[in-house]
Amino acid sequence: MESGTSAGDGDPTITIHVKFGGRSFPILISPDSTIKELKSLLQPLTNVLPRGQKLISKGKLLVDGMTIRESEVTNGSKIMLMAAHGLHQGDGPVLKQAQTRPVLRDGDASKSAKESKPIDADKIRRDLWKATGVIALSECNLQAIPDEVWASGNVRLLDLSNNAIEEVSFPVGSFHVQTLLLNANKITDESLRWEGMASMRNLTLLSLNHNHLTTLPPALGELTSLKQLRVANNKLTSLPNEIGLLRQLEILKVNSNRITEITASIGDCSALIEVDLTANLLSQLPDTFGNLHNLKSLRLGNNGLKSLPSTLFKMCLQLTTLDLHNTEITMDILRQCEGWESFDERRRLKHQKQLDFRVIDSADFDEGADKK
Repeated sequence: MESGTSAGDGDPTITIHVKFGGRSFPILISPDSTIKELKSLLQPLTNVLPRGQKLISKGKLLVDGMTIRESEVTNGSKIMLMAAHGLHQGDGPVLKQAQTRPVLRDGDASKSAKESKPIDADKIRRDLWKATGVIALSECNLQAIPDEVWASGNVRLLDLSNNAIEEVSFPVGSFHVQTLLLNANKITDESLRWEGMASMRNLTLLSLNHNHLTTLPPALGELTSLKQLRVANNKLTSLPNEIGLLRQLEILKVNSNRITEITASIGDCSALIEVDLTANLLSQLPDTFGNLHNLKSLRLGNNGLKSLPSTLFKMCLQLTTLDLHNTEITMDILRQCEGWESFDERRRLKHQKQLDFRVIDSADFDEGADKK
């Protein structure tokens, strides 16, 4: 049986042996890979979903977020896989092999040696990427996007959340990406190359929550297929006028920023269903909010608002959720707004249906406006 070389010998991979169902699977893997990645590699071999796997080495349960090296798993280590009941996929788990020793013919010797060859974890991962178009690299201690991501072909979903990535650029040919998750990294205005991202004409979901952005550039308007934009918990002070070009945008979450003003072009985002502006520095909203005829949920809590656009209740006839916690808008102000009675009736009907189906408790739908 072939054996990997320890990282200290200059080879970036080691061989570990995972025991399960009476068999031993030799896995060739980098010491910097996480236990979570190891579980993903074991899934197609054992038919056990990653969340149903418990890996034990030297009597110690291995933790998903830790690397092979941090878990003190070295070249030649033996790991025991225990599967939780009911978390198999496909045809069930690999069954324990018969204990009788098989009779090998002369021609089977080379075949047996071939079958015992260590499994190349990196190759399996690349093959999975290529086959599915889904690349999940969250919590992998990355400081940059690996080149092998783009070498895998047509990437549909790319999850790079919870890493330490600073520089973000995208090559020509990345236009197949539909979902891009870059949450909780170290991305700044200067380190994000929007020119490359603007070529992603199929992008429908862009999530940049928990980064260090202070502005969104005009190039944002070129993402005309975008349906969800999530940039919460940054340091944004405004939204670009070009956001109005996103005519298919349905969900906009820019809560927990430093936005002082919303551009009037927001009214051109006619497909918007949900808008979250909670915890910003807003003192007013543009009247063009009344153009959002499909709007169902508007969250404005923890802002300095004293009034709402006069057209909001009159024109937004789908609106049923309005969060005004910790604003200066009182019930007296709302009652003077044209269309308030119809909105209040829709709001109460929605909450009554939720109560009827026991979705929420009666204390859960105070939306803040009737506190005074």
